[in-house]
Amino acid sequence: MLGKTANGLYWMFRYIERAENMARLIDAGQRVSLTRSKGADDWDGILQSAGVQEAYFEVYDKLTADNAIDFLLRDRRNPSSVVSCIDSGRQNARMVRTALTRETWEATNECWIDTRALLGAKVKPADLPKAIDVIKHRTALIRGAFHGSMLRNEIYNFAHIGTFIERADNTSRILDVKYYVLLPSVHHVGTSLDNLQWESILRSVSAHRAYGWVHNGEYKPSQIAEFLILDVQLPRSLAYCYEKIVLNLDYLAADYGARVQAHETAHAIRNTLRTQKIKTIMDNGLHEFLEDFVSRNNIVSQQISEGYRFYV
Repeated sequence: MLGKTANGLYWMFRYIERAENMARLIDAGQRVSLTRSKGADDWDGILQSAGVQEAYFEVYDKLTADNAIDFLLRDRRNPSSVVSCIDSGRQNARMVRTALTRETWEATNECWIDTRALLGAKVKPADLPKAIDVIKHRTALIRGAFHGSMLRNEIYNFAHIGTFIERADNTSRILDVKYYVLLPSVHHVGTSLDNLQWESILRSVSAHRAYGWVHNGEYKPSQIAEFLILDVQLPRSLAYCYEKIVLNLDYLAADYGARVQAHETAHAIRNTLRTQKIKTIMDNGLHEFLEDFVSRNNIVSQQISEGYRFYV
């Protein structure tokens, strides 16, 4: 496969995943803000975790929840906004159109059309939950069409790798929002406020019911962190994402008869997630662990780009 085609597939699915994840991050901020005292909404933390704080203040002088939500949702000056991501995802899909099934292309195009209509004007606070649900639904349809109609070949592998690199990045950032930024004070750790915020994070990554099945609805921060980081049964956990990244990289190695540096780095991360204990992570600092994970995940992405000559 040409590097340009692999690049288009990889980034198409990264952008589609990022659009959904940005909606989830907004949802996380909105849910957690409901547990805070009046005027205490910390959207600065959401912007930090989305990696767009500096870009926001290039556009706005003052931070408000209304402007932060609009910037994350529909501002084209933000390359990671939902609108920008869906535009970029569709643009990459057009570039690799002949590598996609008709069902996948139509789902992508319909997502783009519906999102443009939905986010053509500023979303009212009362309409925000519905808008987030539509974004999640439309992006899920793209994945469903792709998974239900594509051959399990290198096209599928590059798309899957892009999806899970982005998803791992998102889960780690949402966790970091909760633990490092959004908790008002160290004195709230272990309180009902702290537990309510953790429950909100679970809902934001569609893991609330799954967590209840595993832990009988008992909300303990260490158990929730373990669930989102180390549980290989949860589709949005870091461990699950890296099982899928390694699996698809290994398929590519078998197809091409060669391994690249990304294989070794991804295997090392996967092995860390397999052997690490949550107590060790919490004792050493959850923020520090997540910060290191995001950095290593970015290195894997760069090594994939270089190893498979995405820009050749």
